[in-house]
Amino acid sequence: MERVLERKLVVAQDGSGNFSRVQDAIDSVPLSNRDRIVIEVLPGVYRQPVYVPQTKNMITLRGFCAEDTILTWNNTATHIEHHQASRVIGTGTFGCGTMIIEGEDFIAEGITFENASPQGSGQAVAIRVTADRCAFYNCRFLGWQDTAYLHYGKHYLRDCYIEGSVDFIFGNATALLEHCHIYCKSQGFITAQSRKSAEESTGYVFLRCIITGNGGNSYMHLGRPWAPFGRVVFAHTWMDACIKPEGWNNWNKPENERSACFYEYRCSGPGSDPSKRADWARQLMDDEAAYFVAHCFVDPDQQRPWLSSKLSVKMPLSA
Repeated sequence: MERVLERKLVVAQDGSGNFSRVQDAIDSVPLSNRDRIVIEVLPGVYRQPVYVPQTKNMITLRGFCAEDTILTWNNTATHIEHHQASRVIGTGTFGCGTMIIEGEDFIAEGITFENASPQGSGQAVAIRVTADRCAFYNCRFLGWQDTAYLHYGKHYLRDCYIEGSVDFIFGNATALLEHCHIYCKSQGFITAQSRKSAEESTGYVFLRCIITGNGGNSYMHLGRPWAPFGRVVFAHTWMDACIKPEGWNNWNKPENERSACFYEYRCSGPGSDPSKRADWARQLMDDEAAYFVAHCFVDPDQQRPWLSSKLSVKMPLSA
């Protein structure tokens, strides 16, 4: 059996580590890496876009406290300044992320990913994840519109904080967000999931999360379908009064009401009243919810699992 090695690198702005920039540490990871490499990021505000290419796998980015370890930049869909060319990272919303992850088996712990563009800047992504088997623990994702682009792959987020206003959790990944705090900064839509057909297994599940607002009432939708078969589930989630009574929006396309899969299950709080929900959204029965409220939603192959229980927390086996 091949011996698994773990290599540790340290990023510190004061020069006390191996590198002073996060990108330099990522660039040092060998191509097609097969051993877990931990990059410890010491407290500080790192003003730089960061890119993890497809050729850099098995990276753990570890901060000591998300409030003190911040990766921030201010690209928008219409204005991108990046050390990588557009042919590499893409253009528009796809290319404007402060953090862009394309390497598989990525883990982040205790890091803030921020797009510092002000309100009204349009699409301004804090993180784009286009990779399989990625996990985030105790991280913060800060922005206004399009904060977290969960684009592709299987993703697991636990004990994270995500804020925004318009479509601030979006894409077509298969994602389970557990024990996360969703903060609605101003009117808009929490999710914009883009499942394109009934055959796709993608979707977002919010399990035992809390949704809070700015003190106002009825200004936020739970989601709208970016593609006709968008699929989102809120289960055992507490909802603030900021959630509109109807809950869901069809993106001004009535035909989406026949295909979008917008579900809730045993939610609570002043914004969770099922009697006032849009009649094309559904409250799940116990047997229907079972598939969504288990970790197998993002880890379906139990013969080759990528998550395992460690100290009662699901962690990637590769960690």
